[in-house]
Amino acid sequence: MAAMTAPRWDVLLTGARLATFDADAPFGLVDDGALAIAGERIAWVGRREALASMRATASETVDLGGALVTPGLVDCHTHLVFGGHRAGEFDMRLHGASYETIARAGGGIAATVAATRAASEDALLASAGERARALLADGATTLEIKSGYGLTLADERKMLRVARRLGDTLGVTVRTSFLGLHTVPAEFGERRSAYVTEVCDRWLPALAAEGLVDAVDAFCEGIAFSPEEIRGLFARATGLGLPVKLHAEQLSDQGGAALVAAFGGLSADHLEHLDAAGIEAMARAGTVAVLLPGALYALRETQLPPVEGLRAAGVPIAVATDCNPGTSPLLSLRLAANLACTLFRLTPDEALRGVTVHAARALGLTDRGTLAAGQRADLAVWNVRDPAELCYWIGGDLLRQRWVAGRPAA
Repeated sequence: MAAMTAPRWDVLLTGARLATFDADAPFGLVDDGALAIAGERIAWVGRREALASMRATASETVDLGGALVTPGLVDCHTHLVFGGHRAGEFDMRLHGASYETIARAGGGIAATVAATRAASEDALLASAGERARALLADGATTLEIKSGYGLTLADERKMLRVARRLGDTLGVTVRTSFLGLHTVPAEFGERRSAYVTEVCDRWLPALAAEGLVDAVDAFCEGIAFSPEEIRGLFARATGLGLPVKLHAEQLSDQGGAALVAAFGGLSADHLEHLDAAGIEAMARAGTVAVLLPGALYALRETQLPPVEGLRAAGVPIAVATDCNPGTSPLLSLRLAANLACTLFRLTPDEALRGVTVHAARALGLTDRGTLAAGQRADLAVWNVRDPAELCYWIGGDLLRQRWVAGRPAA
């Protein structure tokens, strides 16, 4: 029998504490671990002691000195591309101004739409780049970015083009979501049905044909769009071969989670008012529950998502920043994980799986989120040893290094 060929790898990381999330045990921990990279992929993961019998060689070996290694973090729900900011409204609310008062003064989402429309593509790229770099500096290697602040075909296209450019500029994966049904723009006035028709029949097919759309999202709420209006959008999206996701049950129970599940949706996001029927529908469809504690915190809401019900039904739970200028100006996935623990009572293991493996699943990505052979070598190396510390510390510079597609990233 011929002897087995010894493995040859590009990079071998040793002396690591690996949080693989590739097993049911807490964090999938491997102590005194090693991880091999070949090209853009993880080639081998295991205990360092196993290397002696493998006779493997690597072009480069790096001893991490006991540092914690996790999969690169995945932010599966952001609105990173927008013009301006709304810090002034934050100040106004703390001085007692109501949302209605702010809106009548030209604030709210209308202010962001106006600023986004007025901004050039390059200006939007520059401002979104600053926000994205903050997320990357705290361990993110994959980002989702939504449109929805342009609300004309040209401006939605501009936002999605910026999202694509951002991924190229920063060297990370960016998945785009078309959010044309975010709110009815002022120029359509009371012509809601005309706007929905425009989005479904003209904008979505055009943007999809240009390769700018990875998924289709909508805002299902009494102040936004009804399930009936969104059903038509989802039918058009699936007809174009695009997966769907939904802002659902944030302020009231509209049956949005069951709706997106009926279309085999990737995720239902927010979910503070999710009921048992919605949980059951998500469990049957395999739809991920994306929790967004930054929005609940910023809005000072008190209704919590039904975490116990989601757990009992086996619904995968992801966590994201929901970074946006109005209701969640949050620029750290680690802080989102901390808030998910403190506000929603997720365990650190659940919260960290929520920003890795389950967040990747919420984007339809099966090639990342765990440390396992064959997975994309997106890694985060941390200056801590205990995975729970990533949720425990509030702020601080814990990241030592990111690896993207098998190479160290700036």
